[in-house]
Amino acid sequence: MERETRVQALIEPTIEDMGFEVVRVRVSGTVRPVLEVMAEPADGSPMTVEGCASISRAISAVMDVEDPITSAYTLEVSSPGVDRPLTRPKDFDRFAGFDAKVELIAPVDGQRRYSGRLGGLDDQGQVVVGEGEAEVRVPLAEVRRAKLIMTDALLAAFAEDQPGQNGEG
Repeated sequence: MERETRVQALIEPTIEDMGFEVVRVRVSGTVRPVLEVMAEPADGSPMTVEGCASISRAISAVMDVEDPITSAYTLEVSSPGVDRPLTRPKDFDRFAGFDAKVELIAPVDGQRRYSGRLGGLDDQGQVVVGEGEAEVRVPLAEVRRAKLIMTDALLAAFAEDQPGQNGEG
């Protein structure tokens, strides 16, 4: 994880200057690592292929100079998509009301995985997940990974935000 944090710190200022936000940086593999960068426009508009290509070129330039991954690697730039990961505190509030899966580093109340309606962050910065009639609150720092669950409501909300869908645009 340390390498991912270092790479994100290197590329984030460049990506932000271009009008995008980093959603996630992941480095996987050892023989030929894959650097996965997930980003989205800061203004909330849809990500385009051109946006991904621009980010890719900019990241390549930064990585060539800074060289935090010393071996050959593959760079993949993508948008978060509909069933996106929730990686930043604002993601939990932005997608409150939608269904999500939340996996914790350590169990809370004997459970490590929760699925249900996302309730955002409470006043103490805890992630709120509604499981049936119950509501669970887990510390954001204990979240290993979280992502939206593909539902009709999520698809409908995503389609509304995409110009050019359903004859609009």
